[in-house]
Amino acid sequence: MAVLRGKGMGLEIALGGRDFEDALAELQGKLDERPGFYTGASAVASVGDSTITGDQLHRLCSLLNDHGVGLEVLSGLEHLEPLAQAAGLRFVHRADDDGGEELARRRALRPKREVQLSDAARSLVADFAGARADIATRRRSGETSVRRVVFAQPPPSALPAPDEPSEPVEGTLYHVGTLRGGQALHHDGNIVVVGDVNPGAELVATGDIVVFGALRGVAHAGAQGDAEARVHAVDFAPTQLRIAACIAAEAAGEARIAGVQTAFIRDGRIAISPRGTAQQ
Repeated sequence: MAVLRGKGMGLEIALGGRDFEDALAELQGKLDERPGFYTGASAVASVGDSTITGDQLHRLCSLLNDHGVGLEVLSGLEHLEPLAQAAGLRFVHRADDDGGEELARRRALRPKREVQLSDAARSLVADFAGARADIATRRRSGETSVRRVVFAQPPPSALPAPDEPSEPVEGTLYHVGTLRGGQALHHDGNIVVVGDVNPGAELVATGDIVVFGALRGVAHAGAQGDAEARVHAVDFAPTQLRIAACIAAEAAGEARIAGVQTAFIRDGRIAISPRGTAQQ
């Protein structure tokens, strides 16, 4: 059974029937996989027939708080009720309730936040609609939601003989104009875009990617494993960033810096630096 799962209007942390240290390590791994995804969620810690100490409960609460998750209910056997009260948690006997109704009640009492969109955000609605329409069209035709990139291979007659030195064939694809949601450029070589790459748009290149504008879509450089490939953009806020086999899941959340920025691989991870400071 997974240690983290959705339950009603919140999350359930399943600790019963397993070693606490193993369960805590698995929970941390799942939270670290999607940083910020669970922020604002409420959780029930379900202990089952097992037991838990005050120190262990404190460590669990600290881990959840670090990821923006509030532990509100402790579910287990009766001997855990004093522990729950000492920690300020509502206790639910596991035979009576799993805590889902309590989480739903507390969430309903929370004040609703009114979301205000800026003019720039409203202008992107059409781009996201284009991306959704493109995905729906591909699904109806039996294709995958995300295009599978297949680069053309030269015919056997064009390959050099074994004793002939092979020279890499490099090419650069230039695109002038904005790439909107649902549009994609795939190229065996470098890609240069003179314009913006909006959310829902996709760039995949075996070489470098250069955007003379805002990069807000998906960018994958070095798609055939070139760890030396780089991504350059004037306004750097991609929804997803990849170089070779490395991926930066939340590149758009990085601090915004004026001027051209460059993404590259350093020590096995993607690093982003202002142009001119990236290590060669």
